[in-house]
Amino acid sequence: MKKKILILEDDQAVKKLLEITFKEYDFDFVSCENKKSGITLFLSHNPNLIILDLGLPDGDGKEFIKYIREISKIPIIVVSARHDEKEIISSLDFGADDYITKPFSINELLARVRANLRKNIEQEYVPENVVCGELELNLASRDIFFNNDSLKLTPIEYELLKYFLLNANKTLTHKQILKEVWGVGYQNEMQYLRTYINTLRKKIEKNSTRPQYIKTESGIGYRFCCNCEEK
Repeated sequence: MKKKILILEDDQAVKKLLEITFKEYDFDFVSCENKKSGITLFLSHNPNLIILDLGLPDGDGKEFIKYIREISKIPIIVVSARHDEKEIISSLDFGADDYITKPFSINELLARVRANLRKNIEQEYVPENVVCGELELNLASRDIFFNNDSLKLTPIEYELLKYFLLNANKTLTHKQILKEVWGVGYQNEMQYLRTYINTLRKKIEKNSTRPQYIKTESGIGYRFCCNCEEK
């Protein structure tokens, strides 16, 4: 069955480009230009993923993200001309799964779409084992193996790596990671995160200065790359 994508974009040229692209790559889609119509289409068409511009004529797209997150975990990819780090971080903190700035590469967008659709299917059916390259997580036993050898981790390293594995290929903000791994009240403890990222990289990366798994999203956070398609 074809995956259906909801497009919210008020720039006619960009909207047309997205429609042509998704049709060419065998996706179904519905599209509109404002939040109100977007909510109507979301409720009536049950899409599998949302492509969202932030600058909509009837309000900011982040309010749309907030509304959707109250009722659904559907993947949301923001495609926006706003390059400011605060906008990107704010969108992700509101609940967007990914953020691409305009102008964008169609190949990159399609790669992000496929990755988020795969991740959503995996979350619907949480397996006992999560495998990513040389890493394997057993959720029942709380064991993590690297190259078939048990990985020796501290409790925080385990929780951090588990969070990454369960959210592979998603851009995660510093605050999101700190809140989920350390807890509420630690969202500004950046040094904690940097320290544990460095120690974790030394344990799972062939070259910790050129990481294969834990990629830095400059000024935003990290992306745990599991069979990522490179830009």
